[in-house]
Amino acid sequence: MDEQALLSDLRSKMAKVLEVLRTDLGTVRTGRAAPSLVENIVVSVYGNTTKMRVMEVATVAAQDNQTLLLTPFDNSIIGEIRKGIEDANVGLNPTIDSQFIRISIPPLSEERRKELIHLMRQKLENGKIMVRQVRHEGMDAIKKMESSEDTTSRLEKEVQKVTDETTLEIESMGKKKEEELTQI
Repeated sequence: MDEQALLSDLRSKMAKVLEVLRTDLGTVRTGRAAPSLVENIVVSVYGNTTKMRVMEVATVAAQDNQTLLLTPFDNSIIGEIRKGIEDANVGLNPTIDSQFIRISIPPLSEERRKELIHLMRQKLENGKIMVRQVRHEGMDAIKKMESSEDTTSRLEKEVQKVTDETTLEIESMGKKKEEELTQI
């Protein structure tokens, strides 16, 4: 593997870690209504024969800061979508309102906010662990390359630079999410 391929592969893996973490953090509930709270919940539809994510069977929109509005693509499965969200046990109570499902997002208690911040920090730490693992793989690949000491040193510095940038991005995501969680 040449230098450019190694660095390109490393950047791609780091970007993937950030994307996974961004998706994971999106599932941490804030005091606001956000479509990401329900989009990936799997529901059984069409007589429990098919399992699909909410985003595949309905449009999800935030009507305001406290309300999500789901519009099923097929109105005959509206009850199954509601039941699937209830069964997901995420603390949301969907109600059917003619052709829509309305979900009121209750405000977070101080205790719940602390729990969610703790959960968010665990997810951030898992992201940092994944980054360190990618860095470790990169360093191992550099050691396996037969190149000069200068080249090895330069590549190791580049890997560390990418790692530091990714870690800063993770910390930035964490600060932003914590601000969302502490807002009332």
